[in-house]
Amino acid sequence: MNAIERVGDYCKLMIRTFGVPDRWSMFFKQYKNELIKLGLDSIMINVIISFFIGAVITIQMKLNMSNPILPGYLTGLAVRDTLLLEFSPTIICIILAGKVGSNIASEVGSMRITEQIDALDIMGVNSANYLILPKIAAMVSFIPCLVIISIFMGIIGGLFVAEFTDTITTHEYVTGIQFMFVPFYVTYAIIKSMVFAFIITSVASYYGYTVKGGALEVGKASTDAVVNSSILILMTNLMLTKLLLT
Repeated sequence: MNAIERVGDYCKLMIRTFGVPDRWSMFFKQYKNELIKLGLDSIMINVIISFFIGAVITIQMKLNMSNPILPGYLTGLAVRDTLLLEFSPTIICIILAGKVGSNIASEVGSMRITEQIDALDIMGVNSANYLILPKIAAMVSFIPCLVIISIFMGIIGGLFVAEFTDTITTHEYVTGIQFMFVPFYVTYAIIKSMVFAFIITSVASYYGYTVKGGALEVGKASTDAVVNSSILILMTNLMLTKLLLT
């Protein structure tokens, strides 16, 4: 199947997905389950990665900006803007593409090869809407929380370096975090992350929903979902940056 056919199939699947649910009670039940599985279960890895990356960025920024002409607080400013503009909304979503995307693709793909999706279609249920819409809704609605947690933990990681090492003083770091803060950067990070969350869940669902064969093909579909969603995130990141910041 060539790229144009895949795009067409993806669009047709999304049209089916965004129909009105047959039973709203079932949708909200599925939504709650997906919120726990895709959102809450991703908090711990988000916290750990963000904390240590924030600490590493602080050390690297200080080492690369060790110039007597430059004020010390610029390190904190650079760490804050790096977290806000790129790391928390973009890199975290690429990491989640591996965790969440592979999970969705393998789950939906397993249902496809065991003919559970065919059974839903035979019963007259819109299987795309029933299976995929709660996943998209849960991830898109919860991703701002993950981004805010990531930003906070990244800043805490840098503060940990300032507090317990002699790399930078706590006063310089905190001054830099507060210096020339642009509130729109938070909005920008959340908008980007919500778009990326849609890409992760919809692309992974597509590869799982359209898989054919057996367990080997499900594994390949999971890999393809992660790779393609990561590429789409990077491409979309470029376009959103151009649209929102210029």
